Amino acid sequence: MTPRPPKPAPRPLPPRPGERPRPKPPGPPRRAPVPAAPIERYSSAWWRERLPHWWKLVRADRPIGWLLLLWPTLWGLWLAAEGFPPLGTLAIFVAGVWLTRSAGCVINDYHDRWLDGAVARTRERPIVSGAVPPREALAVFAVLMLVAFVLVLFTNALTIGLAGIAAVLAATYPLLKRYTFFPQVYLGIAFGWSIPMGFAAVTGDVPPLAWLLFLANVLWSTAYDTWYAMVDREDDRRMRAKSTAILLGDADLMGIGVLQASFLLTLTLVGQRAELGIYWNGGLAVAAALIAWQFWQARSRAREACFKAFLHNNWVGLVVFAGAVIDLGLKPA
Repeated sequence: MTPRPPKPAPRPLPPRPGERPRPKPPGPPRRAPVPAAPIERYSSAWWRERLPHWWKLVRADRPIGWLLLLWPTLWGLWLAAEGFPPLGTLAIFVAGVWLTRSAGCVINDYHDRWLDGAVARTRERPIVSGAVPPREALAVFAVLMLVAFVLVLFTNALTIGLAGIAAVLAATYPLLKRYTFFPQVYLGIAFGWSIPMGFAAVTGDVPPLAWLLFLANVLWSTAYDTWYAMVDREDDRRMRAKSTAILLGDADLMGIGVLQASFLLTLTLVGQRAELGIYWNGGLAVAAALIAWQFWQARSRAREACFKAFLHNNWVGLVVFAGAVIDLGLKPA
C-alpha cells in the first residue's frame, strides 16, 4: 500500500468576539553579532587600516597646497643659482616642501578641531570625524617634521638655523585665526620662508634680492588665501574665527586687487634687480591676465567661484616660474 501523505497541521481557530488574538510562539533565539577581533598594533593589518587616514590627514589627495608652496621655493632656488640649482639641493627642497606642507596640514587640523566640526566643508576631516585621534595626529606631525629636519642637515648652518624658524612658523600659524585678523599674512610668511632658506642653501647668504622675492610671496599668499577665506567667511563669523576676508568685508575684492597688483610690482622690481629680461616680464604679463580672470570668475563672491579663484593661483605660480627658467636659461654666461 502507498503510505498516506501526512495531514496538514490544523489552522489555528480565529479569536472569538472580544477575545485577544493568541500570541505567536517565539522563534529561535537570535545570536548576538560576534565582535571583530582587535587589530594588533603595528601589525600589517594595522598599517593597512591607518595609512589611508593619514594620507587624508596630510591632504596628499589634494596637492594644491603643496604646489602653492613649491612655486616660490623654485623661484628662490633658480634666482639664487642664476639657473638650474644643484640637483641635491633641489631634491632636498622639493621633498622638504611636501613634508612641511603635510605637517602644516596636520597641526592645522589639530588646532582647528574646535572649528572644523561646525563647518560643512571640513567636518569630515580625519581628526574631527574621529578617524585619527589627536595624539596620533601629533605623532604624525612630529615624524614629518623630524624627517624634514634630517634633510636640512645635509645643507649648511645658516639654512639649518632658518629651518628652525620655519618649524615655529608652521606650528603656530593655526593659532592666529583665534586672536588676529591676519592669519593669511602669517601664512604668507610661513609659505615664503623657503625663499631665504633656498638662497642660504645655494649661496650661503640671504641677499636683499631674496627678501624682495620673499615680500612678493607674502603679498601673493595673502591675496590667494583671502579668496580661500571668503569661502568659509560666514562659518568663521558664526564661530568667531578671524580672517582677512572678515576684516575687509565688502572691500574684499578691492583688497585682493591691491595685494595682487603689489605682488606683480614687487616681482617687476625683482626682475630688475636680478637683470632679468623679456621672458621674465612676459611671464608676469601672463600672470596678470590670469589674475584678472580670477576676478571675473569670482566677481559674484559665490563660494564655489572664490574657491576656483584660489585654486587658479597654481597657474600664476607656474607661469612666473616658467618665465624665470626661460630667462635664466637663455641668459648669456
